[in-house]
Amino acid sequence: MRVSVHRESWPMRAPFAITGHVFESLESVVVMLEQDGATGRGEGVPVYYLQEEARGLLEQIEAIRPALEAGIGRAELQDMLPPGGARNAVDCALWDLEANRTGKTVWELTGIEPAARKTAYTLGIQETPEMMAEQAAQARGYPLLKIKLNGDKPVERVAAIRKARPDAEIIIDANQGFSISLLKSVLEPFAELGVAMVEQPLPRGDDAELEGVTSPIPLCADESCLHRGELPDALKRYDMINIKLDKTGGLTEALALAKEARQAGKGLMVGNMLGTSLSMAPAFVIAQLCDFVDLDGPLNLKSDIPAGMAYRDGMVSASQSGFWG
Repeated sequence: MRVSVHRESWPMRAPFAITGHVFESLESVVVMLEQDGATGRGEGVPVYYLQEEARGLLEQIEAIRPALEAGIGRAELQDMLPPGGARNAVDCALWDLEANRTGKTVWELTGIEPAARKTAYTLGIQETPEMMAEQAAQARGYPLLKIKLNGDKPVERVAAIRKARPDAEIIIDANQGFSISLLKSVLEPFAELGVAMVEQPLPRGDDAELEGVTSPIPLCADESCLHRGELPDALKRYDMINIKLDKTGGLTEALALAKEARQAGKGLMVGNMLGTSLSMAPAFVIAQLCDFVDLDGPLNLKSDIPAGMAYRDGMVSASQSGFWG
């Protein structure tokens, strides 16, 4: 098998702020595989809160180049690289390669039926509630808004957004930015404002206090559940699991995680670590299994890969034929 790996940088439309981090560009790694005249592509994005960097992802992939060139499959890959952006890039490239070699689409390979899905549009943290309300008003074409919050005036910010967008379905992402006392104080006001879900309120590794908490709003694990190895604790603390392919280390593990979480009676969300349409295309497979879909990564970039995912009227649809899978 012929293997090509390179880094890419995609500028953001504007700096994007969440709790403890500001994104000014998307740094990614792209894997391209070629075998028997067929090709496969996959994109991996560093998980910033695990201190991953694009250079490190590239080094991980280069370390297994001999095995890739020898033709390993997805099953062997799971043991050769840890969960993360590097394995995601390779895993998704292997899925794409299989689709192109066999002439079967990823939908045929997985047995999942594709359909357009409503995607969240994410509002980053701004200095004031009024500025976030203005953002929400400008996103009137999106019926589902994902609001990034920290410990600074969270209720006031949601109230301002709700006033600007009484029509919108609202979900909250605290990105580990709340304390347990703050969370308990905002749950009822959030419920009164019609918030549909709160994602990752407490820091990763410091959320055991959620066990036994009765919330009027579903609580969703993001940073606290990267893959199936972390699912048992998440099941005791959360109502939903946010699946991101850069966390799970690819579509293969993401499908397995979705199955086990559903069997445990949990809701599902699919998200992204930013990314071009090359990241969103395999995540769109998981989107078919989820209650909430957040695949707006390319909308935050100044440009995207041509012929990628289709975004219209707050919906995301599959990429054009031949793009991926």
